[in-house]
Amino acid sequence: MIALYIDENIPEAITNGLRMRDVDVITTQDDGLSGELDITILDRAGELDRVLVTHDKHFLQESSKRMRKNIYFYGIIYVDKHKYLSNREYIDDLELIAKASDSTYFEERKVERLPF
Repeated sequence: MIALYIDENIPEAITNGLRMRDVDVITTQDDGLSGELDITILDRAGELDRVLVTHDKHFLQESSKRMRKNIYFYGIIYVDKHKYLSNREYIDDLELIAKASDSTYFEERKVERLPF
């Protein structure tokens, strides 16, 4: 199972739904990083060996920049919130990734986009 680091732009209902399904999640709010710079949040998720979950396209730009420069980051799941019909589908997909993935899958510079 992988652990998730939930960005502040993810609705609380999603985080709560994941917690009810025993997915290991913490949020930027839990970690005291609300409003921090994207680079700080991405670095913090990596320090904690957690995959960052976000709607924020700026993280895609930051990950591309880091890939070009060969700079470490742990992993990102970018969720296109406009493509989900319900919170349940959104939670189902994140739960599946969290519970079915091995931590090595996201170990370094991996970006996944949801929905698949």
